Amino acid sequence: MRETFNRILQLVEQLGPVLVLPEKTRIALQVRMSFAALMPRRRWLDGHVVLARRLQSPRFRRVDTYSPGNVVHLFRLGSPAEVDTEVAEWFAEAYAVGEQRHLRHRA
Repeated sequence: MRETFNRILQLVEQLGPVLVLPEKTRIALQVRMSFAALMPRRRWLDGHVVLARRLQSPRFRRVDTYSPGNVVHLFRLGSPAEVDTEVAEWFAEAYAVGEQRHLRHRA
């Protein structure tokens, strides 16, 4: 799962500076605010991205709305090959949420 994590991190670093915050049970990714977290498991990588809207995809295991503009999308990746264009788009949108760009558009 290390290779899967590294592919995600490479995608995110192409978007701009990011803080990688290792915590007890997860690795959080943050710009101004946390926008994603990854939980490595033995045979897969669980994670979530925070988006400003509800996004539909069969690849999401669950979608939780905490507030307007704060929708958490949970996913599981089983191999580096699953880090594809769709996943890259999730992280690009989540990175913008981490920068809080969605709040600037509301003002």
